[in-house]
Amino acid sequence: MQHDIGYFEEGQLDKRRDLRLLGRLLPFLSPYRAMLTASIGLVMLITVLDLTLPYLTKMAIDRYIVPQHTTTATREIRWLMLTDDNPALPAIRARHPQMLVNRNGGWAITYRDLARLTPEEQRQLRAPHLSGLAWIAAAYLLLILMNFLFNFIQRVAMEKAGHRVMHDLRLAIFARMQALSMTFFARNPVGRLVTRVTNDVQNMHELFTSVLSMLFKDIFLLLGIGIVLLTMNWRLALAAFAVLPLVALASWWFSRRVRDVFRLLRVKVAEINTLFAETIGGIRVIQAFRRETDNEKRFRGLNHENYRAGMEQIHILAIFMPLVEVLGVVTVAIVILYGGDRILSGEMTLGMLVAFISYMRMFFRPIRDLSEKYNLLQNALASAERIFLVMDSPERQPRPDHPGPSHATFRDEPLTHIAFEGVSFSYISGEPVLRDISFEVQAGRTVALVGPTGSGKTTLTQLLGRFHLPGAGIIRINGRDIRAWNPEALRRRMAVVMQDPFLFSGSIRANIIPEGEDLSTDTLREILAEANCLDIVDRLPQGLDTPLSERGASLSSGERQLLSIARAFARRPDIIILDEATSYIDSETENRIQEALGRLTTGRTTFLVAHRLSTVVQADQILVLHHGKIIESGGHADLMDRQGFYYRLQRLQG
Repeated sequence: MQHDIGYFEEGQLDKRRDLRLLGRLLPFLSPYRAMLTASIGLVMLITVLDLTLPYLTKMAIDRYIVPQHTTTATREIRWLMLTDDNPALPAIRARHPQMLVNRNGGWAITYRDLARLTPEEQRQLRAPHLSGLAWIAAAYLLLILMNFLFNFIQRVAMEKAGHRVMHDLRLAIFARMQALSMTFFARNPVGRLVTRVTNDVQNMHELFTSVLSMLFKDIFLLLGIGIVLLTMNWRLALAAFAVLPLVALASWWFSRRVRDVFRLLRVKVAEINTLFAETIGGIRVIQAFRRETDNEKRFRGLNHENYRAGMEQIHILAIFMPLVEVLGVVTVAIVILYGGDRILSGEMTLGMLVAFISYMRMFFRPIRDLSEKYNLLQNALASAERIFLVMDSPERQPRPDHPGPSHATFRDEPLTHIAFEGVSFSYISGEPVLRDISFEVQAGRTVALVGPTGSGKTTLTQLLGRFHLPGAGIIRINGRDIRAWNPEALRRRMAVVMQDPFLFSGSIRANIIPEGEDLSTDTLREILAEANCLDIVDRLPQGLDTPLSERGASLSSGERQLLSIARAFARRPDIIILDEATSYIDSETENRIQEALGRLTTGRTTFLVAHRLSTVVQADQILVLHHGKIIESGGHADLMDRQGFYYRLQRLQG
């Protein structure tokens, strides 16, 4: 019985792993570092452009809209400074000599006197200011266009790099899963593993695109705004920054709460996917036993738990985001109060105050963005933890313990014999499945494995295919320890026909022909004829190119079995493993399968796992397993003469 030793979804994950998780993602980023570096460089340019726009507003106000604001000891006077190169200045000065005065080496007029001039005279005097405003407006428009262009290029580069990283990550996870042992898949549901390759990888995409690029932009923008504000007026900047401790406290609270919520969300999504996959796979059983209501109740419970976790996340965001907005408004109010007082005292210009307000609004935007990105970051890290738990699983298929014969050498070397020497095996420590198994099979012979359910018959064949390694003892092929053989080379000389054959979605041709081989149509038809399924293929509308649905569900169980036998023929194997290959088949189809299996096993070393003892009568050697041990061995006649356990099994089956 398999327990949840490899079950990892609910495991407690250390918060200190964040930096290590990010470090483990760096190898996936390394091939695209040039693209990422260029993207970060563009982010810096975009940040400079963003910082320049409010300063242009300050220049427009202080130089051209409200050029000067001075105060005397008795009253406040606002002056408009005029340039000597204004062609209208001499005529207006001649008409209004009392209004235009020489001030600080140039001509000036008070704003109160300026209002007494005609609109045409005002336009003429301020023509240079209007020209300056036009240049600033043009520069503003140019910066916006450059900002758009750089944002477009940066976004495309970052998305391209992100999609390539996800491409590589999916391939790595897929390759890793294919390298894992059967024990791992027995302990982890399909839905959870599908979640790793789909939802979790997609969450990682958000990390590499939105989070990574915007993180640099927001950090650069915060630092840039801080430097600009301190340079413009350090006293007003310090007054504005007085609320930052409250922002830091709110961010700390948010980060603590949101991390656990995202972990819970990842667990619930995986559980929903698992239950949904189980429901689809077992829909016949659910409907046959009228379990729809119970199953729906279970799904409703999981769905509600996912809803509650999602609402908890929303509640946290609903508190944090408005709080940051309120603190931003408070900061602007402080700037208006303190800056307005400085303007009235003549220590600041109106343009500087307007720029300060713009910068402070910009300052809280990256704070909000960083909080949202932290939201995405925690989501991605929760997914990364799950992904690397799969990648780090120690339950991978066993590799050779020391260099052994190459595939070519093994392929050319004739199979002589297979020997099990004192082999024991346990899926779980302390619960042995096989105990001290010893026997030898000469090439070309048929060995039948019989015994009650759970006696270890299928496990024994899996050890032969190196899906597991023995806990004790040695399995030898041609006298060499199986640990020395490369699993891929070994399995190329083996073929398995299972009780419930698995056919992949795709054409019949793709299901039969081994990958990398190109068999002619005539050769393939000969294989189909030997497997007794040529007539089945000829009846199908597209013959060998007929597409199959998932698991070959469009075919009967007997037709799927015959096609799996054809697949075994196409491998030209030396070792055949038949695992209850004729169970649940009608008599007519069973006869066809038995004929095909007879041709398949002729001249090949065969391991036959059977519950129906009528199928093992002709075996060269019968091994009777009980509680993981061989309790009897020999030919059919010999075992019947002994009248032991095998004899009683035969009598029970009548």
